[in-house]
Amino acid sequence: MRYWTARRNSAQLQPDPSGLESVQFGSAVNILRADGRRQSFRIVGEDEADPMRGLLSWASPLACAMMGKGVNDEIEAGVSEAMMIAISL
Repeated sequence: MRYWTARRNSAQLQPDPSGLESVQFGSAVNILRADGRRQSFRIVGEDEADPMRGLLSWASPLACAMMGKGVNDEIEAGVSEAMMIAISL
């Protein structure tokens, strides 16, 4: 209960992403991995993260690699590279 209360008291409401030019907190991103796999992720808060459902914590290495990047930018995705192919809200 103390953990939940502390998290609630320190929570900060974040506005929706302001555009589609670059990845921001709340953005949905589609990537194309070097092996041909396409994956979709949404950048969320740490408590909402569930990578198996495509919800990445903003603090995860993959989300950090995406932040501030745009469509057609290459990022490091684990041991290989990936290209960002779409950004949406």
